[in-house]
Amino acid sequence: MGPDERVFLAGEQRSPVAPSVVLAQQEPGSVGRAGTERQSEDLLTLLATQHAGHRLPAGLRQLPERFVYAVLGLLFPHFAARPGPSRDELAADLAEVDRLLEQTLAVPGLPGGREVAQSAISDEFCAKLVVIRESLLDDARAIFEGDPAAVSVDEVILAYPGFFAIATYRIAHELHGSVALFPRLLTEVAHRLTGIDIHPGAQIGGSFAVDHGTGIVIGETAVLGSRVRLYQGVTLGAARVSKGLERTKRHPTIGDDVVIYANATILGGETVIGRGSRIGGNVWLTRSVPPYSVVTPTARVERHRGEAGPSDDLVEFNI
Repeated sequence: MGPDERVFLAGEQRSPVAPSVVLAQQEPGSVGRAGTERQSEDLLTLLATQHAGHRLPAGLRQLPERFVYAVLGLLFPHFAARPGPSRDELAADLAEVDRLLEQTLAVPGLPGGREVAQSAISDEFCAKLVVIRESLLDDARAIFEGDPAAVSVDEVILAYPGFFAIATYRIAHELHGSVALFPRLLTEVAHRLTGIDIHPGAQIGGSFAVDHGTGIVIGETAVLGSRVRLYQGVTLGAARVSKGLERTKRHPTIGDDVVIYANATILGGETVIGRGSRIGGNVWLTRSVPPYSVVTPTARVERHRGEAGPSDDLVEFNI
């Protein structure tokens, strides 16, 4: 039907409509689209400027994961990319670790690192790989010995998220204070994969065991002694959160041989959990406890409120 012909809609007679009007009616919002296009152009111009001025290299988020697996593949055959590498192949793997670290150290303008030559930092880290490996073997044995479900130390290294999180932390901790940003990115690899969040600045002693682990949070200034065992959901956090406290010890100190059960929360830089203590599940602590304490939540046991009878033997545990 041509634009000059009458149009009948639902029995109603309408006058001929000019082609331009028909076009406008057929394309509603054309003015709005023009405005949107201008906004898109402005946004793209702004983003192009920001991308051009960004000081960090592209792919920086992928580098930490490559580095973690390169280090673990060098230290443990469980993570190796190929079976039975020769000594020369392992030397090449060590050189790759060194190269990845130097690639990170070459990132310009990152505050917070130590004023040390890049080569010295890399040499220092590579010299500590033996110590890192021995510490991780102690951690794996501690996890195995404390978990009846663990079949072998090999299983712990291969399959336990707690071991992977601890390994990533120990690698990152050796770089913390010398390299800016990168140690934090390293521990975020483990956080993303396991749900275990350990700040690289925390100080954790030997034979550290994490059982299950999901939801564990260990803050930057936390100090943990030797043979500490944590279960899932444990938080070692700050009692107060303020930017002005960034150089203050905000997180608790945990003594040797302490076991902290699931979902316990311990807060405060002055809070000290004495050696050999047991902290029960769901406990909330903001003050110190002496050595060999047993801390449990207050529980109330009540008769189920129903009709008394032989089948009415339910109790409620409220924690």
